[in-house]
Amino acid sequence: MAVGIEAINAYVGRASLGVQQLFEARGLDESRMGNLMMERKSVNLPCEDPVTNAVNAAKPLVDALTPEERERIELVVVGTESGLDFGKPISTYVQHYLGLGRRCRSFEVKHACYGGTAALQTAAGIIAGSPVPGAKALVVAADASSVAARDTYWEPSQGAGSVAMLVGDDPQVLALDQGANGYHSFEVMDTLRPRPDLEAGDSDLSLMAYMECLVHSFRAYRERVPAADLMTTFDHLVFHTPFAGMVKGAYRRLRRAESPAGPAEIDRDYAARVEPCLRYATQVGNVYSAALYLALCSLIDHTDTTAPRRLGLFSYGSGCASEFYSGVVAPAGGQQLAGRGIAAAIADRYPLSMPEYELISDLGLDRMCGVRDHVYDTGPYAEVYGSRFEGRGLLVLDRVVDFHRRYRWS
Repeated sequence: MAVGIEAINAYVGRASLGVQQLFEARGLDESRMGNLMMERKSVNLPCEDPVTNAVNAAKPLVDALTPEERERIELVVVGTESGLDFGKPISTYVQHYLGLGRRCRSFEVKHACYGGTAALQTAAGIIAGSPVPGAKALVVAADASSVAARDTYWEPSQGAGSVAMLVGDDPQVLALDQGANGYHSFEVMDTLRPRPDLEAGDSDLSLMAYMECLVHSFRAYRERVPAADLMTTFDHLVFHTPFAGMVKGAYRRLRRAESPAGPAEIDRDYAARVEPCLRYATQVGNVYSAALYLALCSLIDHTDTTAPRRLGLFSYGSGCASEFYSGVVAPAGGQQLAGRGIAAAIADRYPLSMPEYELISDLGLDRMCGVRDHVYDTGPYAEVYGSRFEGRGLLVLDRVVDFHRRYRWS
């Protein structure tokens, strides 16, 4: 039985900031912008958190289902590194606010940016083993960056958003190649979140770990799929994207290891098979556990899928875990994703000034894990909220009462 992604949607935030603006305001070395390869980044408002990001990505998928199809969702799993509680998972809120039935498994998984892939592969395995015809899973990769990276070179790359996927036996978006998976994982302290208000680590170490994992997970994939060839097996390649420049460097490293060629040839191949997956990342930024799947959306939206295309996908999570796997996009998947209007949503974000961004960042501390009681007043950023949220039916954080988060529709 074929299993994979039946439908996919991305929530890309409703506000954004120019990366050039941020570099100038922070006094950062602008020569490093070229390696970052970013133009804008999405920014969550203080009334947004991982739950709102998750629900706002998933709601269009669930709304498109018939009542009978909704009842077939027997699993809700959220991949995140932005958990809001050490015990209660985000998935319970997602299940509740989407109005899904109670005959349903519900949990979240964590392994830094690998969490989205951990959630997808877990869901695919459960659905493949289910005796129930037409069983489905809702998988959401959802995070929310903290303000801990202010005044660092990480801050310009931090984005906001989420990707939701419906997993089942009609995988028009991505039919997973069963058993075609290569893994490479080991202990390393490259990046971490030891407290809700702190992000720490070694960016150079993280880059080296990412590149090592790419090469070795692909080699592990080839052991599982002996006929696989980097140059001929895959029509396109999709990478976890902390920032676009990291992917470009990593792909050059993989080519040198697997299929050496001159710089001009590698650049041509990169432009044809890899670069389309990075276009949304240059406008949205790093969305952590959802980064690979935003890249998948970008690839599908910016390439010809009128015929089936086999993709190779690389997932990485700090700490670390990695996986290289493959799947096939059907023509219907491209048509379906085009109707989601992700590019239009990116273009429609509110452009923040630096004073607005600083205010939103200050107030963002109040939405972090550990808040016991708080009411979220949208007055301080009324123009942003009124123009991009009010009356749009998006889920927003309303208040926290004795640690219990309560949400409302805008």
